[in-house]
Amino acid sequence: MKYFISILCFSVFSFVQSQNCSSTFSGEVHDFHDGTPIINATIFIENLNKYTTTDVNGQFSINDLCNDVIKIEVSHLACETKKMDVTIDGDTYLEINLEHHIEALSEVEVKSVNTSKLTKTTQETILKSETIDRFSSLNLGDALKQISGVSSINTGSTIVKPVINGLHSSRIIVMTNGVRLQDQEWGIEHAPNIDLNTAGSINVIKGANALAYGGDAIGGVIVVKPSKISLKDSLYGKTIITGHSNGRGYNLNSSLTKTYKKGWYLGAQASLKRFGDFEAPDYSLTNTGLNTKGFSVNGGFKTFEKGFNISYSYLDNEIGILRSSHIGNVNDLVNAINSPEPSVIENFSYDINAPKQEVTHQIFKTEFYKRFKKFGRVDIQYDYQNNHRYEYDIRVGDDKDKPAVDLTLKTHTLKTNVKLDSKSNVTYQFGVNASFQNNFADPTTGVRRLIPDYDKYDLGTYVISSLRLNNDINLDFGLRYDFNQIDAKKFYRTSSWEERGYDTDFPDLVIDDLGTQLLVNPVLNYHNVSASAGISYQLNDSSDFIFNYGLSNRAPNASELFSDGLHHSAARIELGDLRIKQETSNRVSGTYNYKNEALTLNIEAFYNHISDYIFIEPIGTTQTIRGAFPVWSYNQTNASLYGLDLTANYSFNNQWYINNKSSFIKGRDLTRNDALIDMPSTKTVNSIGYTNKKWLNLNTELQSELVFRQNDYPNNNFEVYNPTTDQMVLVDVSTTPPTYHLLHLQSNITLNISEKTNLNIGLNITNIFNTDYRENLNRSRYFADDLARNIMLQLQLNY
Repeated sequence: MKYFISILCFSVFSFVQSQNCSSTFSGEVHDFHDGTPIINATIFIENLNKYTTTDVNGQFSINDLCNDVIKIEVSHLACETKKMDVTIDGDTYLEINLEHHIEALSEVEVKSVNTSKLTKTTQETILKSETIDRFSSLNLGDALKQISGVSSINTGSTIVKPVINGLHSSRIIVMTNGVRLQDQEWGIEHAPNIDLNTAGSINVIKGANALAYGGDAIGGVIVVKPSKISLKDSLYGKTIITGHSNGRGYNLNSSLTKTYKKGWYLGAQASLKRFGDFEAPDYSLTNTGLNTKGFSVNGGFKTFEKGFNISYSYLDNEIGILRSSHIGNVNDLVNAINSPEPSVIENFSYDINAPKQEVTHQIFKTEFYKRFKKFGRVDIQYDYQNNHRYEYDIRVGDDKDKPAVDLTLKTHTLKTNVKLDSKSNVTYQFGVNASFQNNFADPTTGVRRLIPDYDKYDLGTYVISSLRLNNDINLDFGLRYDFNQIDAKKFYRTSSWEERGYDTDFPDLVIDDLGTQLLVNPVLNYHNVSASAGISYQLNDSSDFIFNYGLSNRAPNASELFSDGLHHSAARIELGDLRIKQETSNRVSGTYNYKNEALTLNIEAFYNHISDYIFIEPIGTTQTIRGAFPVWSYNQTNASLYGLDLTANYSFNNQWYINNKSSFIKGRDLTRNDALIDMPSTKTVNSIGYTNKKWLNLNTELQSELVFRQNDYPNNNFEVYNPTTDQMVLVDVSTTPPTYHLLHLQSNITLNISEKTNLNIGLNITNIFNTDYRENLNRSRYFADDLARNIMLQLQLNY
């Protein structure tokens, strides 16, 4: 027995000796970006319930630890908490890095979205998820009109293109989920192919100052960002169902996201939208329906230090074009302009017949990022886009179901971005992007191709610096260079080639002479330099001022260079010009912001001088086998645009408020001393609202929209011979519609179904009094009134 006890005591003593509990765990906690020590960070050992904090040098020490694996949690106010396993084997030293930039944190609440500004010294506005969800059943252009200074140029009610301070189409860059949208944006009747339901927030940057996205954004940049991913074990989503009285339309959208604490995530979204013929106050707008289907999937891995994402989106739009806007000749146009009603009015239908558009857009994207300690972040991205556009004319015989335009645009883009943010007061960003684009115009349509086949090559590089001088002053500088090459093959009628003087200016472009036609191969190179400089100054606790300058060059697009034929959905002959040069924009702007407990005020002013401004204007008519059509030709001039945007909000108390959004703009042709064509009207929107959280979180707002007549426009009218009356008649395409005033109502309540589920019920009424009006920048204004009253009921389930 004594022998057994001796052995047991010896074993226990040996175990205690081997269980060395005199080890020390020490180390330092540093900021990941610049390596500076983090003071008062907490180091907590979960499985031993021990903790300590760092000193003024970021150092810590915990004594009397056994050799074992410990689980530690390192945390600090405004830092991303870090958990890790540490093996203690004798005295152990560890250097720990925390992310101390709160604006870059990736761990957010499920219901929140990324609404931070992308710039500090530009005119930038953010649309948050609440506003985006309200426009779930509409489109990007409709939602953006909520921003002062942003309007739209329309073809009917469903083709809506955003206009920023008077500029649109190729002068605006649209980014969606980090991809620059490439979807034949040159056409006025080509709306951006974006499903608004994929957006978590939208940043609108006015002017060409966001050089990381491109140097040709003379008008501005629209950045559509998805909702941020939360780094937690969660499953969340939302479903929106909307019904409309006008067009008897409906919209269904649903999204679901699965996230994991370790950084993995997977999300999917799908939407379905259908409208029949819309209505003006006094008649139906025949063949104006819409049928949209889309979905997107994305997945990846995300932590602070590294991650990747793979995503795919598909959108299919079938869009009817007002039947009465399809003219057979100029006489039809004259009759349409002079008639108070459309020439074709039929009973309501969901059918979409010619004239119409069918557009599908696909985007595949993969990206990878990595953060490096005391350095910054590196991003690499590849994306592919496929845009297929059909435009159907009203045709007879065997060709009635064949499109008149069949364009396939394929774009490959590779880009890198490096952000150096290791210093707290200065940030540098530089990158390179390269893209290849192929446009194929199918010749089997039997119609002369409006846009030719071409290959386009783009190479760009940029550098941007942001400097914080002190707590009140921030400076931004940027420089970008872009090289663009267009390699096209196009057939010209020999008579047209000679008539335009191309035989003298471009004889070396001809590669094949077919007698009545010439095959030419223009290879056009453009070198573009862009620059920006801005300063923001905090005047006091309530107000700040921003001043910005931007230089931008934009190379002409394929339409401006090569258009040569009947654009069926626009019902006009369009002529490009090989001599067109790139535009050069010099834009200066100033912004004043004021905010206190009751009043928020934002005033933005700008002046934009554009050398060699490219525009299209009517120059007369020409005879085709289908009759006489207006001829519109691209031209260049020196132009100036200037204006003022105002946004003000005043809260009387926690429940009642009023706000105003107003915009004024003038566009002048400096060469001709005349007005520019297609400039937005002066507009003011005033609202009074009431909110009460005790009444089911009630929000209601009455909105007054006043749009003044555009009295400053060029006289582009022309005369044409009318064989029916044997007289010359005036075709008035210039005179603008009169001033109009509309009232709108929006209201919603929220029902809490469970702790994590709520139902938002919204009621919106537009054009409450069913007012007759025509919008100056709606191409269908020649043929019909704009939309009548619409009652929209929306149910949004968040879970």
